[in-house]
Amino acid sequence: MKAKFDAIRPFDDTDLPRVLTQLCNNDEFIRTLVAFKFSSWPKFIKPMLGYVTRRFILAKSKKITSLRGFQRLVEPYVQKMIDTTTSALTVSGLDQLDLTQTCLFVSNHRDIALDPAFVNWVLHINKQDTVRIAVGDNLLKKEWVADLIRLNKCFIVHRSAPDRREKLAAAKLLSEYIYFTLNVDRQHIWIAQREGRAKDGNDITNPAIISMLTINKPKDVEFADYLCQLRIVPVSISYEFDPCDVSKAKELHQLDVQGTYDKPDNEDMRSIVNGITGQKGRVHVHFGKVLASGFENAKQVAEHLDSEILAGYRCFSTGEAALSLLNQRAGKKSTSTAPASIALVQAQQYLQTRLSALNDSEQEKLLLMYANPFKKKLATLV
Repeated sequence: MKAKFDAIRPFDDTDLPRVLTQLCNNDEFIRTLVAFKFSSWPKFIKPMLGYVTRRFILAKSKKITSLRGFQRLVEPYVQKMIDTTTSALTVSGLDQLDLTQTCLFVSNHRDIALDPAFVNWVLHINKQDTVRIAVGDNLLKKEWVADLIRLNKCFIVHRSAPDRREKLAAAKLLSEYIYFTLNVDRQHIWIAQREGRAKDGNDITNPAIISMLTINKPKDVEFADYLCQLRIVPVSISYEFDPCDVSKAKELHQLDVQGTYDKPDNEDMRSIVNGITGQKGRVHVHFGKVLASGFENAKQVAEHLDSEILAGYRCFSTGEAALSLLNQRAGKKSTSTAPASIALVQAQQYLQTRLSALNDSEQEKLLLMYANPFKKKLATLV
């Protein structure tokens, strides 16, 4: 059965020697590591650093005998990222889940790599196994990137199928693989609620994702019953600061002006690097309750996920500060007579530094991406 999924599944322990050898022999992979690790070093020394890096990785790879060992190798770097780029990582709701049963975590999507990474880390520090991660094939244009991602328990979502028949076949295979992972391999899964990041801050589930998840449903099984077998858990990931906010604002502005956005070949990798290395402030991960039965269609499920993800979303001062700045620009006076809190003033100062490199329209886009979830949360309290 597993061979059926070879084109999309993560690598397993038997793939490890071959893939590690491929990575060590890939010049572009080595150059990318050197550029990332030694960005401030002079260019003339980069070839020597490449040789040393390759030898270092070869030595390390000989000691890795399993994918779990590979993840343990990465673990200190994740810990360092959290220590140096976040001021706090908090979690809620996880203690209410029965994790002896596998879960399909469906989360909002703000960062390409960090969203599943933070879910993984929270599970890891709570003595749970990490998730298998759904990743779009748009990230796998380079062979070494595909190798690295599939070593990290990622499976492939084929979005670039050329015609409708192939897209349907890809969706059916993916749906079957997800069910197989949850109910046969007994592994947790992470998948985003929509294709692409919510660059405007509006976390909206695409019903097509739910339709894909249930396309594997046998004809004699009710929709609601099959959904229960997937054990879907809504997850809300909240960032105080978005390291990619400036680039997102520019993209949204270009879409408004030109009606299209031509993504450079290296943009996804640059976004991944900026997300990992940039300051994120406080980060909160909330796990909701397993979806109950009673849903009749994908639209109902998507609407429920939207409501639960918003309920679990934690608004930081950046959301309130962004809304305040937007109101000031619109000439609206504050209805509050109380002085602004220190946290609000600091958030406004932070946002002003991010706005400095943008034109007026781009500035509005950036403020809206922080303000939109805050406005939605306020609306639920009315």
